[in-house]
This record gives sequence, structure tokens and C-alpha cells, in this order.
Amino acid sequence: MPRPALGLDFGTTNSALALSDGEGPPRLARFVGPDEPTPTFRSLLYFDREDERSPVEVHAGPAALVAYLERDVHGGRLIQSMKSFLASRQFSATEIFGRSYRLEHLIGTLMGRLREEAEAELGVPVRSAVVGRPVRFVGAASDEDEALALSRLRAGLVNAGFRDVRFEYEPIGAARHYERGLARDELLLIGDFGGGTSDFSLLRVGPSRTRGDGAGSILGNDGVDVAGDAFDGKLVRHCVTPLLGRGAEFVSFFGRRLPVPDWLYAHLERWHHVSMLKSRRTLQLLLDLRREAVEPERLDRLLRVVENDLGFVLHRATEQAKRALSAGESARFRVAHDVLQIDAEVSRADFESWIAPELAAIAGCVDGLLARTGVAPGQVDRVFLTGGSSLVPAVRRIFEARFAGDRIRTGDEFTSVASGLALCAAEEAES
Repeated sequence: MPRPALGLDFGTTNSALALSDGEGPPRLARFVGPDEPTPTFRSLLYFDREDERSPVEVHAGPAALVAYLERDVHGGRLIQSMKSFLASRQFSATEIFGRSYRLEHLIGTLMGRLREEAEAELGVPVRSAVVGRPVRFVGAASDEDEALALSRLRAGLVNAGFRDVRFEYEPIGAARHYERGLARDELLLIGDFGGGTSDFSLLRVGPSRTRGDGAGSILGNDGVDVAGDAFDGKLVRHCVTPLLGRGAEFVSFFGRRLPVPDWLYAHLERWHHVSMLKSRRTLQLLLDLRREAVEPERLDRLLRVVENDLGFVLHRATEQAKRALSAGESARFRVAHDVLQIDAEVSRADFESWIAPELAAIAGCVDGLLARTGVAPGQVDRVFLTGGSSLVPAVRRIFEARFAGDRIRTGDEFTSVASGLALCAAEEAES
């Protein structure tokens, strides 16, 4: 019996798994969500316990989100965006309720739950897969960093119960999803916008491409570790951190007025780092700063945000504001929580000015890819944009400025990569 052709997209914010049987489009595994079954599996873990004597409960995916939101007081730990740490040599493990968990263990727990639920829902063994990887991992500054990220990811998948894994670039998966059903060959530029990275590939697709010859169709690829999380961070910087003491001062032991350390707020801008602040050392530092602060009420808010692990609350507010800014010229940034209330108006013009450096990095990456491959914008037949940040108007304008608007396509922003990776797996099985 041939093994199932499966594609796995392990995402910074959402993950997905698809099965291709050679007949029709790939079938996406659906997971139990808070309201209804969903084709995406939130890349979340939530560790919780009733008290110090109770056993630790570990929730994964949509169930982790439900368990987190149901808690009035958060004594647990919400672990998010694990993919963003794969290339980091500064992060190898974290302590939760007195036990150290390595990154590979956390990823294994998350992907193991996804694998088990997908296996039950699809009715086939989920032990092998073509797995997506970014063109450049977040924070990877060298080939050695890339190799470290891949080895950690492979180890996490082995811990999850996968036995046969092959990695493929995520934009290639998106390209395979796009090309299905094409009547003629095209020169295609793929833009895949994730939570941590924006990846681009230029390749030839269409009916004359030899099946299974993915590498031969690629003219070039590139990526930059700037994407949705960085956009979110700018909203947090301007709408949240001033209320929590950014720019505030404290009086040192020697009587000097010094600024509250900025690194605390840098962690807040990366919402998945907020839970990392919830350590004994950092909490003690915050208590010390609050005691000596010139404006202690602002440090009070910061302390409560960290104690209550409100990273996801901030993330949800930024996502809602970002979506509203994609649809209109202004939006409300709202947080309504017992320990933090925010209601501020944000204009699209201000948001775009805040993310201008990130937009420039994305544009430079696209221009560099075209220059290195010797392809003029007019030679590109189609541009396919996928991932949540492809919906941001300022991102879309980068491509409209270089390619005619009728050549730009979007769609299936959160599942196209998994679907295409399953098609890659099916091609391999046939070759």
C-alpha cells in the first residue's frame, strides 16, 4: 500500500496539513475549533495547573487557545511562535512550572497533537510528509544558523511521531497550489508572507513542467525575516508600550534618574516573547523598577501584563486593528481586560509610516531577486501572493508598482502552502 501523500505547513501562527490522493484538489485536515472545525491548527501550547500540587495540563492548537481564554487569572504559560526561535542560539529551552522544556520538545508536543488529530480526521497514517520551510529562517545570519534551524525542526517532528520528512521551500508549495489546472506555462513570482518571514521565489510553472522536477523549475529565491509579527510589533510600540512605561524613568541607588530598560518593551513588541518575561528574575526586576519608578502606575500596568501573560490578548488586538486598517482608512485599537484597557484610534497613514522600514526591506528583497535572476518585471506573467500580510494594502502596492495589477493574484492565504506541499508529495510518489 503506497504511503499517503501529505504536506505539512508548520507556521509561526497557524499550521495546516493536507492529503493528496491524485484525484481532485488536496484535502485539508480539519481541526476542532472554538466555534466550528477549521483547516488551520493554531501554533500554540498552553501549560496550566490548578495549584502547585496539581498535575500540569498541556493543551495544543485550538484547544490551547480555548483553555487560555477560559482562564480568568493566568497562572499558566502560553507558548507561541516556536518557529521564530529555531535559528536562535540564545534560546534552547524554557522553564515551565519548575521543569525545563527544550524547543524540540515543545515543537514535538505541538506537532504530535496536530498529527494525531489529522490522522483521526483524514483516516490515514500521518507518519511521513513533505514539510515546508522558509527560504530564510527568522534570525538566521549564516548557513550554520540555517542548518541549526532545520536540525531542530527535524528533531521536533521526530518527537511528534513523524518518521519520514523531506523539506521543501514554502513558496514552492504555494506555487504548486497555484499552478494546478493551468492551461499554459507561466513565469511566476510567489510571495509568501508568514508571521516571521517574507519569502519570494521566481519559477516556471505550467503543463510542460516535468512532474517531480521542482528544483529544475526554480530560477531563484530569497527571503527576509520581516513579516506580520514585525507589523504587529509597530502597533504595540505606538499604541501599547507608552501606557506601560516606555520612556519612563526610575531613580537609581545613586540617586540618578535612568530610563526603564528598553529591552522589556522590545519583548512586548514580539507577542510570543511576552511569556518569556514571566520568569522569577524578570518579575523581581519589574518589582524593583516599580518601587523606584518616577511614575509607578505605568510600571504597575507592565507588571500586570507580564504576570497575566497577556501576549495573546495584545496579539488579538493588533490583528483586529491590522485587518480593519486593510479595509479602511482608520481603526480602533482596543484592549478590554481586567488589568489593561486601551481604546485608541489608528490611521492607516500612521500605520504605514511606522512599518516603512519593513516595507522597504520587502521591496528590496523582491528587487534583488529580479536583478540576480536577470528577469525584468515585464517578463513575469503572474504574481501570486499568499499569507496574512499579503492583504495589507501597503504590501500589495509594492507589487502593483512593479507589475500590472491584472497579473497579481491572491487566495487561500492560510492553507495554500500545505495544499501545494501535498501535491509535491504526490509527485514524488509517482516519480
